[in-house]
Formats: sequence, C-alpha cells, structure tokens
Amino acid sequence: MHNGSIKPAYKQQVVDAGNKMVELGLTVGTWGNISIRDTETGLIYIKPSGMPYDEITAEDIVVMNSDMEIVEGTRKPSIEFALHISIMNKRSDVHTVIHTHPVYSTAFAVTGRDIPGISEDFVQIVGDKVINCDYSLPGTPELAENVVKGLGDRNAVMIPNHGTVCVGADVPSALKICHVVEKSAHTYILASIIGEPKAISEEDMRAMQFFAKNYYGQGK
Repeated sequence: MHNGSIKPAYKQQVVDAGNKMVELGLTVGTWGNISIRDTETGLIYIKPSGMPYDEITAEDIVVMNSDMEIVEGTRKPSIEFALHISIMNKRSDVHTVIHTHPVYSTAFAVTGRDIPGISEDFVQIVGDKVINCDYSLPGTPELAENVVKGLGDRNAVMIPNHGTVCVGADVPSALKICHVVEKSAHTYILASIIGEPKAISEEDMRAMQFFAKNYYGQGK
C-alpha cells in the first residue's frame, strides 16, 4: 500500500468528528476515540492516543490497515485500535466506530444492566437492546474480542465500568447512534424515577426495524 492511497479528507473527518463528540457531550478530555474506514482502499484512519480533541490536526491522524499495521503517521494510535479494526474486520457494513465516555449509558455500564428497547428511534437504528460485553482492561486484545462478541449485529455495545461503542456506515450515522443510545439511557433513568419503563414488544420492534430498513427516508 503506497501513500498515494491515503486521503487527507479522511484525516480531517476524524478531526471534525472528534470535536463533534466533545461538543455533543459524549466524552471529555482525551478519552474516547474514533476511526473511519475508506471503503475504496480499506485503510482505517484513527485518532492518536492521549491528545485533546481541540489540539488534534489532520497531520496527527494515524492510518492503519486491516492487519493492524501502521501505514502512515508519526503519532501513536489510540490504544483501542484493535477494538476499532476488529469490529470493521467482522462487520462489512461498519465504516465508522466511535467509542465514547458519556454519562447516562455509562450508568448502565457500571451497573451491568442492558439498555432495553424503550423508544422507537432506538429500536429502528440501534437494535433490540444494548448489552454489556465481558470486562477486560483497556487497550487489550481481549477487550477487542469481547466488544466484537457483545456488539453482534447491533450498532452499539457497552463496556462495563468504561463507556459505550457505537458503529455506523459513516460518521453521521455513528454519531446518530451515539446520540440515540445516550438519549434512551437518559430517558430510561428518568422514567424509572416516575414509574416502570415499558419496553416495546418484540413483534413491534421487528415491524419498525423492517420499516426503517426498507421504507423510511427519501428514495425508498
């Protein structure tokens, strides 16, 4: 793979998406990470490790391949690079992975509870629920393996005592997943204060997922 395959526009997308994460309150400081796969070349553009989002420039983004080798970049990649690349290797529909440290879904992650399908937007684009994967230390191959297994065919998974991983076909899709997961977690917590939150039935979930996939939006 020669450097002619590397596209500066993808580096800038990672920078912009990182700043958007902070703006949306999905993470703080240097935590969390983001990666984007170029569907043409298969190269993966990933945030550098331990740098504040507002200080990262396109030159700091690290480019890696599906074998987890650095193709270009002077920085150390995010310690969670194996997690990002493992998901993309398993899921051909995923080209953006966003790992966040948000408040409300992390509340579920520290109690080991699933976020159930309580809202229509959630079941349409995230899945029937979001579960916790098995715990492993940050940056380890075991964590990458646990996250892939816990994610399955859904678009989000929680890491116990840590945070949330959301995936999508592109940056806007993945950010939307982050937003909807966090909104659902927040809603559930508030609802449980005033009563018993009710999940959507499996039958209705399937109907909504079918509709969202086949009919919702323009040109369908």
